[in-house]
Amino acid sequence: MIMYAVIKTGGKQYRVSEGDILRVEKLSAETGDVVAFDEVLMIGGEGDSLVGAPAVDGASVTANVLDIRKDKKIKVFKKRRRQNYRRTKGHRQWIAVISVAEILKPGSKSKLDAKPAKIAADETPAPAKKAAPKAAAKAKTEAAGSDDLTQLTGVGPAFATKLNEAGVTSFAQIAAWTEAEIERLDGEISGLKTKAEKGDWVAEAKKLAGK
Repeated sequence: MIMYAVIKTGGKQYRVSEGDILRVEKLSAETGDVVAFDEVLMIGGEGDSLVGAPAVDGASVTANVLDIRKDKKIKVFKKRRRQNYRRTKGHRQWIAVISVAEILKPGSKSKLDAKPAKIAADETPAPAKKAAPKAAAKAKTEAAGSDDLTQLTGVGPAFATKLNEAGVTSFAQIAAWTEAEIERLDGEISGLKTKAEKGDWVAEAKKLAGK
């Protein structure tokens, strides 16, 4: 029977044999490197099986890094009932493609110069770009002053609070809204676009602002 091992990396478990090619979470390595997975939960297939508690002391699995790349795009569709809200977003996860080279029992030495396999740190930058519009909106708010937004059709105290939190506090701001601005705010405040169009807020705001 072919020897196999169960390893754990990136929070997932994989059953592997020598020669297997698999995709794991992105490693802190480069193409051509040899890495060693020390978290071996089990070794079986030849003689007595070794079961760790949770890992088998002294056991390891070495592998060649064949490629570091982005995986296939994962599409996420979000929909909210009765609110005319539909959004489709895509995400491509970084992965490492590896080829299993050796399964080493406790006491065995690797023939390869392997380094410990470590999951790469998340390099995704903080969402500073999303914060910028809010900061700009707050700056506009301070300049424009604050109005009683409940005077708009369909806006109650709770919804007015949501508008304020999004940086919208004056009729002057709403009077200057574009379709793009309404779309952006609809992503932050559910149902805003429907209310704004039904109540014709832009026209109402112009009148209330004295334009």
